[in-house]
Amino acid sequence: MEIGLTRLIDEELGIHIAESRQLNAASKPVAGPATFEELRQVRDGQAMSLPQVSTRATEHIAETGARRVPVRITVPRETEIRAAYLDIHAGGFYLGSAAGGDERNARLADALGVAVVSVDYRLAPEHPWPAAPDDCETAALWLLDQAESLFGTTDLAIGGASAGSTLVMTTLLRLRDRRLADRFAGAVLQFGAYDLSGQSPGGKLYADEYFIQAYAGHISDRTNPDISPLYGNLTGLPPTLLMVGSLDLLLEDNLVMAARLSAAGNDVDIRVYPESTHAFTSRPTGMATAALRNAESWLAQRLTRK
Repeated sequence: MEIGLTRLIDEELGIHIAESRQLNAASKPVAGPATFEELRQVRDGQAMSLPQVSTRATEHIAETGARRVPVRITVPRETEIRAAYLDIHAGGFYLGSAAGGDERNARLADALGVAVVSVDYRLAPEHPWPAAPDDCETAALWLLDQAESLFGTTDLAIGGASAGSTLVMTTLLRLRDRRLADRFAGAVLQFGAYDLSGQSPGGKLYADEYFIQAYAGHISDRTNPDISPLYGNLTGLPPTLLMVGSLDLLLEDNLVMAARLSAAGNDVDIRVYPESTHAFTSRPTGMATAALRNAESWLAQRLTRK
Protein backbone atom coordinates (compact mmCIF):
# COMPACT_ATOMS: atom_id res chain seq x y z
CA MET A 1 0.00 0.00 0.00
CA GLU A 2 1.24 3.48 -0.88
CA ILE A 3 -0.33 6.48 0.77
CA GLY A 4 1.03 9.96 0.22
CA LEU A 5 -0.20 13.49 -0.33
CA THR A 6 1.40 13.67 -3.76
CA ARG A 7 -0.78 10.79 -4.93
CA LEU A 8 -3.81 13.04 -4.39
CA ILE A 9 -2.42 15.78 -6.64
CA ASP A 10 -2.96 15.73 -10.40
CA GLU A 11 0.43 16.01 -12.11
CA GLU A 12 -1.09 18.24 -14.79
CA LEU A 13 -1.57 20.97 -12.16
CA GLY A 14 2.19 21.47 -12.12
CA ILE A 15 1.94 24.12 -14.83
CA HIS A 16 0.10 26.39 -12.36
CA ILE A 17 2.47 26.02 -9.41
CA ALA A 18 4.82 28.89 -10.26
CA GLU A 19 1.94 31.34 -10.61
CA SER A 20 0.42 30.22 -7.31
CA ARG A 21 3.75 30.53 -5.51
CA GLN A 22 4.24 34.02 -6.92
CA LEU A 23 0.80 35.12 -5.74
CA ASN A 24 1.37 33.55 -2.32
CA ALA A 25 4.65 35.41 -1.93
CA ALA A 26 3.01 38.72 -2.82
CA SER A 27 0.02 38.18 -0.52
CA LYS A 28 -0.10 39.06 3.15
CA PRO A 29 -1.77 36.62 5.54
CA VAL A 30 -5.32 37.74 6.30
CA ALA A 31 -6.72 36.95 9.72
CA GLY A 32 -10.44 36.66 10.24
CA PRO A 33 -12.33 39.00 12.57
CA ALA A 34 -11.43 38.44 16.22
CA THR A 35 -14.24 40.49 17.79
CA PHE A 36 -17.79 41.48 16.94
CA GLU A 37 -16.66 45.02 16.20
CA GLU A 38 -14.09 43.75 13.70
CA LEU A 39 -16.78 41.53 12.21
CA ARG A 40 -19.04 44.54 11.67
CA GLN A 41 -16.26 46.40 9.89
CA VAL A 42 -15.59 43.47 7.57
CA ARG A 43 -19.30 43.13 6.83
CA ASP A 44 -19.51 46.83 5.96
CA GLY A 45 -16.61 46.42 3.56
CA GLN A 46 -18.17 43.40 1.93
CA ALA A 47 -21.48 45.20 1.48
CA MET A 48 -19.77 48.09 -0.28
CA SER A 49 -17.83 45.74 -2.57
CA LEU A 50 -20.92 44.01 -3.96
CA PRO A 51 -21.66 44.96 -7.60
CA GLN A 52 -24.10 47.83 -7.84
CA VAL A 53 -25.35 46.78 -11.27
CA SER A 54 -28.25 44.39 -11.64
CA THR A 55 -27.48 40.67 -11.96
CA ARG A 56 -29.32 37.78 -13.49
CA ALA A 57 -30.22 36.42 -10.08
CA THR A 58 -33.79 36.76 -8.86
CA GLU A 59 -34.92 36.76 -5.24
CA HIS A 60 -37.37 34.23 -3.89
CA ILE A 61 -38.56 32.87 -0.55
CA ALA A 62 -38.10 29.17 0.11
CA GLU A 63 -40.78 27.98 2.49
CA THR A 64 -41.27 24.63 4.20
CA GLY A 65 -43.81 24.34 6.99
CA ALA A 66 -43.34 27.29 9.32
CA ARG A 67 -39.80 28.01 8.10
CA ARG A 68 -38.89 30.61 5.48
CA VAL A 69 -35.51 31.57 4.05
CA PRO A 70 -34.51 33.92 1.20
CA VAL A 71 -32.79 32.36 -1.82
CA ARG A 72 -31.35 33.74 -5.03
CA ILE A 73 -31.96 31.85 -8.25
CA THR A 74 -29.79 32.01 -11.35
CA VAL A 75 -30.78 30.10 -14.48
CA PRO A 76 -28.75 29.39 -17.64
CA ARG A 77 -28.67 32.23 -20.14
CA GLU A 78 -28.89 30.24 -23.37
CA THR A 79 -29.47 26.57 -22.58
CA GLU A 80 -32.31 24.55 -21.17
CA ILE A 81 -32.26 23.70 -17.49
CA ARG A 82 -30.99 20.15 -17.00
CA ALA A 83 -30.72 20.12 -13.19
CA ALA A 84 -30.85 22.29 -10.08
CA TYR A 85 -27.89 23.02 -7.82
CA LEU A 86 -28.20 24.14 -4.20
CA ASP A 87 -25.36 26.53 -3.34
CA ILE A 88 -24.36 27.33 0.26
CA HIS A 89 -22.01 30.30 0.46
CA ALA A 90 -18.78 30.65 2.43
CA GLY A 91 -18.05 33.08 5.25
CA GLY A 92 -17.26 31.35 8.52
CA PHE A 93 -20.96 31.26 9.47
CA TYR A 94 -20.74 35.01 10.21
CA LEU A 95 -19.91 36.61 6.86
CA GLY A 96 -21.03 36.51 3.25
CA SER A 97 -24.32 36.43 1.42
CA ALA A 98 -26.02 34.66 -1.44
CA ALA A 99 -25.63 37.83 -3.54
CA GLY A 100 -21.86 37.63 -3.16
CA GLY A 101 -21.91 34.49 -5.30
CA ASP A 102 -24.00 35.85 -8.17
CA GLU A 103 -21.15 36.04 -10.68
CA ARG A 104 -19.77 32.62 -9.78
CA ASN A 105 -23.24 31.06 -9.83
CA ALA A 106 -23.98 32.57 -13.25
CA ARG A 107 -20.85 30.91 -14.64
CA LEU A 108 -21.87 27.57 -13.14
CA ALA A 109 -25.42 27.90 -14.49
CA ASP A 110 -24.15 28.52 -18.01
CA ALA A 111 -21.40 25.88 -17.87
CA LEU A 112 -23.66 23.04 -16.72
CA GLY A 113 -27.15 24.18 -17.69
CA VAL A 114 -28.28 24.18 -14.06
CA ALA A 115 -30.56 26.44 -12.08
CA VAL A 116 -28.47 27.58 -9.11
CA VAL A 117 -30.36 28.22 -5.88
CA SER A 118 -28.20 30.05 -3.34
CA VAL A 119 -29.29 30.16 0.30
CA ASP A 120 -29.19 33.43 2.27
CA TYR A 121 -28.95 31.71 5.63
CA ARG A 122 -28.88 33.66 8.89
CA LEU A 123 -25.47 34.63 10.23
CA ALA A 124 -23.84 34.35 13.64
CA PRO A 125 -23.42 35.71 16.24
CA GLU A 126 -26.83 37.37 15.95
CA HIS A 127 -28.22 34.00 14.84
CA PRO A 128 -26.01 31.20 16.20
CA TRP A 129 -26.41 27.49 15.63
CA PRO A 130 -28.85 25.99 14.71
CA ALA A 131 -30.12 28.94 12.64
CA ALA A 132 -27.84 28.37 9.63
CA PRO A 133 -28.41 24.60 9.30
CA ASP A 134 -32.14 25.13 9.85
CA ASP A 135 -32.19 27.62 6.95
CA CYS A 136 -30.16 25.35 4.68
CA GLU A 137 -32.39 22.38 5.46
CA THR A 138 -35.43 24.56 4.69
CA ALA A 139 -34.00 25.52 1.30
CA ALA A 140 -33.10 21.90 0.52
CA LEU A 141 -36.57 20.60 1.39
CA TRP A 142 -38.16 23.40 -0.63
CA LEU A 143 -35.97 22.58 -3.64
CA LEU A 144 -36.77 18.89 -3.39
CA ASP A 145 -40.47 19.79 -3.46
CA GLN A 146 -40.38 22.57 -6.05
CA ALA A 147 -37.58 21.72 -8.50
CA GLU A 148 -39.80 19.92 -10.99
CA SER A 149 -42.52 22.58 -11.06
CA LEU A 150 -40.09 25.51 -11.13
CA PHE A 151 -37.30 24.13 -13.31
CA GLY A 152 -38.72 21.06 -15.03
CA THR A 153 -36.20 18.70 -13.46
CA THR A 154 -35.77 16.40 -10.48
CA ASP A 155 -32.01 16.08 -10.98
CA LEU A 156 -30.27 17.80 -8.08
CA ALA A 157 -26.78 18.50 -6.76
CA ILE A 158 -25.44 20.51 -3.84
CA GLY A 159 -22.22 22.32 -3.00
CA GLY A 160 -20.51 24.90 -0.84
CA ALA A 161 -17.18 26.39 0.18
CA SER A 162 -15.55 26.69 3.60
CA ALA A 163 -18.38 27.10 6.14
CA GLY A 164 -20.74 26.44 3.24
CA SER A 165 -19.23 22.96 2.90
CA THR A 166 -19.80 22.33 6.60
CA LEU A 167 -23.43 23.31 6.10
CA VAL A 168 -23.70 21.08 3.03
CA MET A 169 -22.68 18.15 5.22
CA THR A 170 -25.08 18.99 8.03
CA THR A 171 -27.86 19.45 5.47
CA LEU A 172 -27.16 16.08 3.89
CA LEU A 173 -27.09 14.37 7.29
CA ARG A 174 -30.47 15.86 8.10
CA LEU A 175 -31.83 14.80 4.71
CA ARG A 176 -30.36 11.32 5.13
CA ASP A 177 -32.26 10.97 8.39
CA ARG A 178 -35.41 11.85 6.39
CA ARG A 179 -34.36 9.31 3.72
CA LEU A 180 -33.98 12.10 1.16
CA ALA A 181 -30.21 12.46 0.73
CA ASP A 182 -30.15 10.07 -2.21
CA ARG A 183 -32.23 12.57 -4.19
CA PHE A 184 -28.99 14.50 -4.72
CA ALA A 185 -26.68 13.17 -7.42
CA GLY A 186 -23.56 14.64 -5.87
CA ALA A 187 -22.02 17.10 -3.42
CA VAL A 188 -19.03 19.38 -4.03
CA LEU A 189 -17.20 20.42 -0.87
CA GLN A 190 -14.51 23.09 -1.16
CA PHE A 191 -12.12 23.36 1.81
CA GLY A 192 -14.72 22.81 4.53
CA ALA A 193 -14.30 22.84 8.32
CA TYR A 194 -15.65 19.62 9.78
CA ASP A 195 -14.54 19.60 13.42
CA LEU A 196 -15.59 22.74 15.28
CA SER A 197 -15.07 20.94 18.59
CA GLY A 198 -11.28 21.15 18.42
CA GLN A 199 -11.02 17.54 19.60
CA SER A 200 -9.32 16.02 16.56
CA PRO A 201 -5.77 16.91 15.50
CA GLY A 202 -7.12 18.74 12.45
CA GLY A 203 -9.76 20.55 14.47
CA LYS A 204 -7.22 21.72 17.01
CA LEU A 205 -5.44 23.73 14.31
CA TYR A 206 -8.30 26.24 14.15
CA ALA A 207 -9.99 25.70 17.52
CA ASP A 208 -9.26 29.26 18.71
CA GLU A 209 -10.87 31.03 15.75
CA TYR A 210 -13.55 33.57 16.66
CA PHE A 211 -16.00 32.20 14.11
CA ILE A 212 -16.44 29.07 16.24
CA GLN A 213 -17.24 31.11 19.33
CA ALA A 214 -19.66 33.27 17.34
CA TYR A 215 -21.43 30.31 15.76
CA ALA A 216 -21.43 27.65 18.48
CA GLY A 217 -19.82 29.11 21.58
CA HIS A 218 -23.02 28.53 23.54
CA ILE A 219 -22.78 24.76 22.99
CA SER A 220 -20.70 22.80 25.51
CA ASP A 221 -20.27 19.69 23.34
CA ARG A 222 -19.50 20.74 19.79
CA THR A 223 -18.95 17.15 18.65
CA ASN A 224 -22.68 17.25 17.85
CA PRO A 225 -22.68 16.18 14.16
CA ASP A 226 -25.02 19.06 13.34
CA ILE A 227 -22.10 21.35 14.29
CA SER A 228 -19.10 19.11 13.55
CA PRO A 229 -20.18 16.61 10.89
CA LEU A 230 -16.87 14.75 11.21
CA TYR A 231 -18.42 12.98 14.22
CA GLY A 232 -21.63 11.92 12.50
CA ASN A 233 -22.89 8.65 11.13
CA LEU A 234 -21.83 9.24 7.53
CA THR A 235 -23.56 6.30 5.87
CA GLY A 236 -26.01 6.75 3.02
CA LEU A 237 -24.70 10.00 1.56
CA PRO A 238 -24.45 10.94 -2.13
CA PRO A 239 -21.18 10.87 -4.11
CA THR A 240 -18.89 13.58 -2.77
CA LEU A 241 -16.01 15.58 -4.22
CA LEU A 242 -13.72 17.26 -1.67
CA MET A 243 -11.31 19.97 -2.87
CA VAL A 244 -8.61 21.54 -0.70
CA GLY A 245 -5.27 23.29 -1.09
CA SER A 246 -2.03 21.73 0.11
CA LEU A 247 -1.30 24.90 2.14
CA ASP A 248 -4.76 25.16 3.67
CA LEU A 249 -5.02 25.03 7.46
CA LEU A 250 -8.01 22.75 6.86
CA LEU A 251 -6.10 20.19 4.77
CA GLU A 252 -5.97 17.57 7.54
CA ASP A 253 -9.64 18.14 8.37
CA ASN A 254 -10.55 17.42 4.75
CA LEU A 255 -8.35 14.34 4.52
CA VAL A 256 -9.97 12.88 7.63
CA MET A 257 -13.48 13.69 6.40
CA ALA A 258 -12.71 11.97 3.10
CA ALA A 259 -11.45 8.90 4.97
CA ARG A 260 -14.54 8.74 7.18
CA LEU A 261 -16.88 9.15 4.20
CA SER A 262 -15.07 6.35 2.40
CA ALA A 263 -15.08 4.09 5.47
CA ALA A 264 -18.84 4.60 5.68
CA GLY A 265 -19.22 3.16 2.18
CA ASN A 266 -19.75 6.35 0.20
CA ASP A 267 -18.41 7.27 -3.24
CA VAL A 268 -15.66 9.80 -2.42
CA ASP A 269 -13.19 11.75 -4.54
CA ILE A 270 -10.66 14.03 -2.85
CA ARG A 271 -8.40 16.35 -4.81
CA VAL A 272 -5.53 18.35 -3.34
CA TYR A 273 -4.27 21.43 -5.16
CA PRO A 274 -0.56 22.25 -4.76
CA GLU A 275 0.67 25.60 -3.42
CA SER A 276 -2.94 26.58 -2.68
CA THR A 277 -4.21 28.28 0.44
CA HIS A 278 -7.70 28.50 1.92
CA ALA A 279 -10.35 29.86 -0.47
CA PHE A 280 -7.94 29.45 -3.40
CA THR A 281 -10.77 28.90 -5.90
CA SER A 282 -11.74 32.57 -5.57
CA ARG A 283 -8.25 33.75 -6.62
CA PRO A 284 -7.39 34.85 -10.19
CA THR A 285 -5.07 31.94 -10.95
CA GLY A 286 -4.81 29.07 -13.36
CA MET A 287 -4.96 26.72 -10.38
CA ALA A 288 -8.37 28.13 -9.39
CA THR A 289 -9.65 27.87 -12.94
CA ALA A 290 -8.48 24.26 -13.18
CA ALA A 291 -10.13 23.39 -9.86
CA LEU A 292 -13.46 24.92 -10.84
CA ARG A 293 -13.39 23.13 -14.19
CA ASN A 294 -12.66 19.87 -12.39
CA ALA A 295 -15.69 20.45 -10.18
CA GLU A 296 -17.89 21.22 -13.18
CA SER A 297 -16.70 18.09 -14.98
CA TRP A 298 -17.28 15.96 -11.89
CA LEU A 299 -20.79 17.37 -11.45
CA ALA A 300 -21.64 16.90 -15.13
CA GLN A 301 -20.74 13.21 -14.91
CA ARG A 302 -22.92 12.67 -11.82
CA LEU A 303 -25.88 14.53 -13.25
CA THR A 304 -25.63 12.55 -16.49
CA ARG A 305 -25.90 9.31 -14.51
CA LYS A 306 -29.20 10.33 -12.95
